[in-house]
Amino acid sequence: VLPARWYTLGGKEAISVMKTVLGGIRKADGDFGMIDSGDHVAVGVSGGKDSLLLLYALSLYRKFEHKDFELHGITLKMGLEPFDTSPVSDWCKQLGIPFDVVETDIAKIVFDIRKEPNPCSLCAKMRRGALNDAAKRLGCNKVALGHHREDAIETLMMSMIFEGRLHTFHPNMFLPGAEVTVIRPMVYVSEKHIIHVARKLELPVVHNPCPMDGHSRRQEIKQMIASMCRTYPHLKDNMLAALKNAEQYGLWDKKKI
Repeated sequence: VLPARWYTLGGKEAISVMKTVLGGIRKADGDFGMIDSGDHVAVGVSGGKDSLLLLYALSLYRKFEHKDFELHGITLKMGLEPFDTSPVSDWCKQLGIPFDVVETDIAKIVFDIRKEPNPCSLCAKMRRGALNDAAKRLGCNKVALGHHREDAIETLMMSMIFEGRLHTFHPNMFLPGAEVTVIRPMVYVSEKHIIHVARKLELPVVHNPCPMDGHSRRQEIKQMIASMCRTYPHLKDNMLAALKNAEQYGLWDKKKI
């Protein structure tokens, strides 16, 4: 059941709470050309704070920017329990956004059949494939993911440390095989601010049942960056600036699709 307070967040109050998030999405959209009128955008909703906030933000953004695009929430069930999607379903109904749950055997494949010692990479790849397939089946031409500023920085660090290359995800990337475009509208928004807004809105966050939650390589990198920030307070801002200024490396070329 959604908290009574959440229902009051409409109009000016909603815009006030969401001002920074909407501003970040607007800048990312302007820099990378993410969303056009006529788009049908599938939002991957894991049940976590990032994806829930993204769905709400995009529902406001299309009114705020006067862009006529459709939204469709999609949640993948990995085969891990307990995972109750009813709070997300009820919340989508309140937003007036269609919502689908897709059943998968990803957890069984990753943990039981493959017995991956480092399962996150394979799991992420399979989740992306399942989400893109579902989006295409539902008639969506774009898939929006809730990755934020820290996700981009952590991915860059992981690529350098574990793969020996300069790489991070692009905020706007067309996938020819899947025939969908993946966008990350909150890539300029900090995780700290997302946590603050999610608490303010009392979003219906669903507990993540994955046994690797909080014990992955990404969590190690997150802790390492947090430690570095205590010595270098502007580290994250400078790393994001480096990504934005790295056209010569082909990381984040503006307007690139």
